[in-house]
Amino acid sequence: MIHTFIGELGHSLVIIAFVSALLSAFSYWKSSSLQIGAEENSWRKLARGAFLVHGASVIGVVITLFFIIYNHYYEYHYAWSHSSNNLPTHFMISCFWEGQEGSFLLWIFWHVLIGAVLIKTAKSWENNVMLVFALVQAFLVSMILGIDLLGTNIGSDPFILLRDAIEAPVFATNPNYVPEDGTGLNPLLQNIWMVIHPPTLFLGFAVTLVPFAFVIAGLRTGKYKEWIKPALYWSHFGAFVLGLGIMMGAYWAYETLNFGGYWNWDPVENAVYIPWLIMVASIHVMIAYRKSGNALKSAMILTIATFILILYSTFLTRSGVLGEASVHSFTDLGLSGQLLLYLLAFTVMSVWLLAKHWKTIPSKEEESSVYSSEFWIFIGATVLCLAAFQVLIPTSIPAWNAFWKFFGVESNIAPPADQVEFYTKFQMWFAVGIALLSGTGQFFYWKKLDAKNIWNAFAIPLIVTMVGSAAIMLGGKVQDLAYIVVLTASIYALVSNGMILLMLAKTNFKLSGGAVAHIGMALMIIGILFSSGYEKVISLNLSGRIYNSEFSEEMNKENLLLFRSQPKRMNDYTLTYKGPRMTSRDIPGYINKEDLLFFSDPYRAIAKEDVVYKGTTYAHAGDTIQIYNENTYYEIEYKKVSGEVFTLYPRIQDNAQMGLLPSPDIASYWNIDLYTHITNLAADDEEINWSEPQEFPAAIGDTLIIHDYFVVFDGVSPVKKIVGVDLGPNDVAVEANLRVLGVNQDIKPAYLIKDKQPGMLLATNRDLGLKVALSEIDPQAGRFVFSVNTSQKDWVILKAIEKPLVNILWIGTIVMCIGFIMAMIRRYNESNKIEEKVLKAKSKGVQEVV
Repeated sequence: MIHTFIGELGHSLVIIAFVSALLSAFSYWKSSSLQIGAEENSWRKLARGAFLVHGASVIGVVITLFFIIYNHYYEYHYAWSHSSNNLPTHFMISCFWEGQEGSFLLWIFWHVLIGAVLIKTAKSWENNVMLVFALVQAFLVSMILGIDLLGTNIGSDPFILLRDAIEAPVFATNPNYVPEDGTGLNPLLQNIWMVIHPPTLFLGFAVTLVPFAFVIAGLRTGKYKEWIKPALYWSHFGAFVLGLGIMMGAYWAYETLNFGGYWNWDPVENAVYIPWLIMVASIHVMIAYRKSGNALKSAMILTIATFILILYSTFLTRSGVLGEASVHSFTDLGLSGQLLLYLLAFTVMSVWLLAKHWKTIPSKEEESSVYSSEFWIFIGATVLCLAAFQVLIPTSIPAWNAFWKFFGVESNIAPPADQVEFYTKFQMWFAVGIALLSGTGQFFYWKKLDAKNIWNAFAIPLIVTMVGSAAIMLGGKVQDLAYIVVLTASIYALVSNGMILLMLAKTNFKLSGGAVAHIGMALMIIGILFSSGYEKVISLNLSGRIYNSEFSEEMNKENLLLFRSQPKRMNDYTLTYKGPRMTSRDIPGYINKEDLLFFSDPYRAIAKEDVVYKGTTYAHAGDTIQIYNENTYYEIEYKKVSGEVFTLYPRIQDNAQMGLLPSPDIASYWNIDLYTHITNLAADDEEINWSEPQEFPAAIGDTLIIHDYFVVFDGVSPVKKIVGVDLGPNDVAVEANLRVLGVNQDIKPAYLIKDKQPGMLLATNRDLGLKVALSEIDPQAGRFVFSVNTSQKDWVILKAIEKPLVNILWIGTIVMCIGFIMAMIRRYNESNKIEEKVLKAKSKGVQEVV
């Protein structure tokens, strides 16, 4: 049965959302062009009503699409492409925004909520700000419109049926065919951070529209200065949310991907990093203007550039222009033309408005003194912009090549071969400049400094910096000159902003948001310096033998081979590989994969043994249990020299699109992380090459030598139940017990007669590389024959890295976010006071006050 109604409802709501956004934009435009009065109020009410309809429609679309995903309506292409029956609910939420259409819808949804807040709070700014908002919403909704206009597709419909989206022979014979299961969520995205990272990031995207809308409103109305007050606290909020979203993504990469870090300078990572830097620069320039009246034009340019760069990053990641340059980019759904139009439309509009009003925008003739705070703030903003520009140019190379290719010209410019090395060697020095300026600027902002007292003001922070840096250099053995400079600059930022924080704590702590954010930034730089610059590979191959001549030199030298159940020393640890494990929705912890019997259903298995976790039995032998088959975990026991024991479970994901993908497991301590991931492993049970069978005759009590093991045949015993076999009343089954000396393991092959036909049940032990069958029984002679296949023992190769002080990076992120929140609250309160004065003046018929 095809549920056509729900899809038709969703598509209808998309159309309503698009039309109502256009109506709201037009009505706000009419209202903004009229003087305050009955007609202006009438148009504003219509605009609000249209935006209310728009918001309700968007929320309806969100509910409808999630309803389709949650109920496994695989007749819809979106549900079939991004979900499956086996996914838990929280990962079904991730399915919603895995595709382009869902992520656009998430962006639109956040705009609806922010627009509702602005209608309530923007007051005198509402008409012009919401005009921009509604216009942007119309553009965004057009991305999921999914209609054909004069032969041109407008948007990609999230409610398209599977039979209309792909060509398959089954639909020719059965148009109403519905798959029993979907293709599933990308295993890499089956992570809790992917449930919260995308919504946070897209909220950050959405918030950048607010300051942009205030700038455009200020230009349209001639309020060239007044827009800064309401825009400033929204910019702080945007920097907080977007920065937090970026770092959530970094943590996801750290614990999910296997490159050993949290930032790989991937083009998609860069595409959100760049506008964040520009947004932070715009905040500083706005603050400089508030203090001195300088740099108003710069504040406008940077605020506009932040939003335009968000659109540009959207074009880069969703148009397909990045191709294989990024592992994160979306494939092109035919939206590249629309995305380019979207980008150009708002770029041209912004540039035109700026050019039109450029001469009338007030600016100060006098230059700022080197002893003024605005001078140092502006220098800091300039460094932030240069840092963004340095990342922007190489990241845009694929777009540049595509541009020339469109005109028939082949451009062979290649992005940096080693992204990490290329970007780091530049960004490291920008970080030094930002750290130094963040400390210096705070002193000039909060203290009146001149040539007479400047050295007295900086003496204490400089001395403390030198002493602290020297102590850390000696204790941490920091010897690289570049790292010494980075460390010293970061300590200076920490000390100087700490002193300002202490000073403000005595007077008005609410004013210290900037100092707190700068302290967080300094901590982040220190965390990055030590965790990346001084990470240490401890899984060194000290055997003197190469694992495989086809492996790279790094693979043979920096990875450790572990055979199953065979302890091996690694640095200060003894490691033991215990075997493959799986997880289940219904059972906590990990389940031994070899205790499971698999059958046709990929998401279910039969337990061969009781499944016990912490003394509680969750499944009995013979029970069918749910399993998550995408991931296989490999149990690695670590034992420290001190005797402390802990276990890590790095995993391998079977990704249909990308093959086998390793993900790490991490042991975290206050001062260091131990980062472990699998780099190679033995063939699984289906692919392993077994030797030809060898027969071993034995009597009860005999000791056999099998595959270099002493094996004692303890005898046979009847069994009434065999997992996976339905024994009837006339069937007979016996189980042999082979005790392997020295390893405390038993092998138990079985022999049965079912329906008068003999059969064997193999006992496989990958620990020992043995597969044993009880092939013959002669009860009169007391003779038994075992058929044995051998192979190499099960093994894994892993890489282990110590990452010192990485927790300082995460702590610094939290501190920086707290600083942004404090600054946002302060600026919000200031803006409200000003707006109240404006409205009071208007009510009395007095000219607006600033």
